[in-house]
Amino acid sequence: MLWRPLFALALLLAALGTGGAQAQVKAEDVPLEEWAVGILAADWRASDGTPIEAFENSRRDLTKAFGAAGFDPVNIADLSLRPRWLGGTSLVSELAFAAIGSRAKSAKAGCLLYFTSHGSPEGIVLGSEGLLSPARMETLVDEWCGERPTVVVVSACYSGVFIPALAAPNRMVMTAARPDRSSFGCSADADYPYFDACVIKSLPTADDFVHLASMTRRCVAVRERAENLIPPSEPLIHMGADVEDLFVFLNFEHPAP
Repeated sequence: MLWRPLFALALLLAALGTGGAQAQVKAEDVPLEEWAVGILAADWRASDGTPIEAFENSRRDLTKAFGAAGFDPVNIADLSLRPRWLGGTSLVSELAFAAIGSRAKSAKAGCLLYFTSHGSPEGIVLGSEGLLSPARMETLVDEWCGERPTVVVVSACYSGVFIPALAAPNRMVMTAARPDRSSFGCSADADYPYFDACVIKSLPTADDFVHLASMTRRCVAVRERAENLIPPSEPLIHMGADVEDLFVFLNFEHPAP
């Protein structure tokens, strides 16, 4: 009967149409050097209020590592909420957010946003200004990046609470911990939070965002097991359907040694 080949043809055309929609954004359309990058060290204190260096060290070395991976330093907003008298850049959060927004307006290919701080089940610590909630972060990310391909990294205790708010088809979200778990390395004797240390360690050999996320999770698990840290933080990854293929083929650079 004629309806059977016609029906098969219709299914084929529908499949091709769906595939075409998913393939609209290609790696060559969003080169890393044209991405906007915001890296924010959002606190500078241990739990008892004494100054620590871990978040500042992360901010500084993440900026270098992402620059080496192919992101243009001109498009990176490297920001700290640490008060000037401690030797950092004195920025209230709104000025920091404005700086990220400015980069996002000038570099339009994609967005990489990285927040490192203390956290709670209600959000991450935002300097002396309280907490940045998942809902507020979602509003900021949408304002800055809209529907362009976006990677959001939240490095903090309980940071998995951000995934439901931030999850979107055009976004990849990485968090340092489950919503009910602490992360480690935010004390006075730590060089970096453990999650940030693993991102920095993994970037020079990671092929792409997906590989970086996998390597980071494995690195964190190995370190926590070695130090008998219980319960493990179990970093999370949420991948939007529209960027799952894109982020596998958006390759990082690896400068010759």
